[in-house]
Amino acid sequence: MAPPITVTHHLMNIRSILDKEKLNHSNFLDWNRNLRIVLKQEKKDYVLENQTPDEPPTLPKVAHDAWLKHVDDSLDVSCLMLASMVPDLQRDLEHYTAFDIIEHLKEMFGRNKREPKCLTL
Repeated sequence: MAPPITVTHHLMNIRSILDKEKLNHSNFLDWNRNLRIVLKQEKKDYVLENQTPDEPPTLPKVAHDAWLKHVDDSLDVSCLMLASMVPDLQRDLEHYTAFDIIEHLKEMFGRNKREPKCLTL
């Protein structure tokens, strides 16, 4: 009998598409597409579209929790991005947020226009 599929197991399977071909200096478009597929499935793709705001001095608990989630998701995504790159790119980008990494890569690889959004039916 096969072991049950857990959420962690499922995430590792979809994340494996980033392990198959790490970002190097010639495959940004494919890597970016795969990254966005993974992040969309994990519901973290928003961190590539919106820079993490600075922590406001005082917030209601709900707003503070939303800000904290954005900070945590951005850290998760930046680590995932760095882990799926060749070492020289990792070294260059390791101190950036997820939003800043993707913006820097777009500039670096001459890709300043945004990817088209998925069509809804």
